[in-house]
Amino acid sequence: MNKNQHKRSAFSGKIGFVLSAAGASVGLGNIWRFPYLAAKYGGGIFLLIYIILAFTFGYTMIVAETALGRMTRKSPVGAFATVRKGERSFGGWINAIIPILIVPYYSVIGGWVIRYLADYVSGHGSELATDGYFSAFISSGASAEICFVIFTIFTLAIIFAGVRNGVERVSKVMMPILVVLSVIIAGYSVTRPGALEGVKYFLVPNLSNFSWMTVVTAMGQMFYSLSIAMGILVTFGSYMKKDVSIEESTENVEIFDTAIAIMAGLMIIPAVFSFSGGDPDTLQAGPALMFITIPKVFESMGLGTVVGILFFTLVLFAAVTSSIALTESAVSTFEDELGWNRKQAAVLIGIIMLVLGSLSALGYGPLARFTVFGMQFLDFFDFLTNSVMMPIAAITTCLLVSRVIGVEKIEEEVTLEGKPFRRKRIFNFMIKYLCPIFAAVILISSVANALGVISM
Repeated sequence: MNKNQHKRSAFSGKIGFVLSAAGASVGLGNIWRFPYLAAKYGGGIFLLIYIILAFTFGYTMIVAETALGRMTRKSPVGAFATVRKGERSFGGWINAIIPILIVPYYSVIGGWVIRYLADYVSGHGSELATDGYFSAFISSGASAEICFVIFTIFTLAIIFAGVRNGVERVSKVMMPILVVLSVIIAGYSVTRPGALEGVKYFLVPNLSNFSWMTVVTAMGQMFYSLSIAMGILVTFGSYMKKDVSIEESTENVEIFDTAIAIMAGLMIIPAVFSFSGGDPDTLQAGPALMFITIPKVFESMGLGTVVGILFFTLVLFAAVTSSIALTESAVSTFEDELGWNRKQAAVLIGIIMLVLGSLSALGYGPLARFTVFGMQFLDFFDFLTNSVMMPIAAITTCLLVSRVIGVEKIEEEVTLEGKPFRRKRIFNFMIKYLCPIFAAVILISSVANALGVISM
């Protein structure tokens, strides 16, 4: 046990943790999911509620998971077992399994991004805007599979390099570039004719657009945006040095993530408003927004090819930083639980990624006739992890912290070496009462929506 702890990887310092955790958080959920949910559920009022939740719900879960990881120096299964006196628990396993199930289908979408970027770079951007291009591509079989495999190999190559030389180094390069690209694209987007109406709709809260589903959906987006309840932050916390402030790092991550989500909204919503003549319904296309609507928007712009290259480079960087975080969490679990070295663990997760990811990559083509509960493989894995497993994982983490560890132990970890814990009262109240209730609401509403009881 002590030998493994001695050899455990570590981030170089606060910057390494913050950029890696922010990289985990800033992914496809921010770039396309946040804008279309904001458009669908009230624009500015959705944004306001999301920000409030980010600095309460999100803050609490990030602190809890990071402190748990640093306290135990373990990935999720080992972390839960350590505080439960060696007893392996359901909560630890569900936190560990989530990234193992997410990263294969996430890599499929990453492959789609590679294809689109390659088409823009090679001068075929106008083809992306034609009707039926996206559906023809994802149903092609071989082409979608090849793009998925390329993305997977790229992710695994970074993981093989290690925590500091791979995960941290890539995040330090990609995250600043991602910020610069988002500012450039947002600046271009908001200056399009008619775009200011989109800016107003997105940034100015309008109470008449408020509904209960605005709150529920904003809560659900928290999981996507902040990478909570995925085991990632427990794993990254286990790599955090004891002299790094957990609260200050958490604040940096939530500010970074929220700022990117807002920039994503400013990149997409005003541009689509301009393109559609101010029709917010155009934005409610869900996942199709990024691969069908956005190319049409770029084609209508004067610098469509250039903006397309910049945009899909940004999306690719966001996808990569999240995929390496998901994969790293899985690798860490295999290292801890199987006693394997990094290369052995990376090979195992690579095999899982290729097998499960191929189901998703081929699920709209050769395997289209095979469905699970009426869903294609990618949609099923997305529903299972994000709508069912992640809320359950959040509840188990809340219960572990509030009922087993005790908030006092978390406070001790956060305030090591005199570090601040300014929002201690918010943390204590949220972790004991509101966070588990919020997670239960998300779970119940998501399942009810899937069963057709309600419509989200």
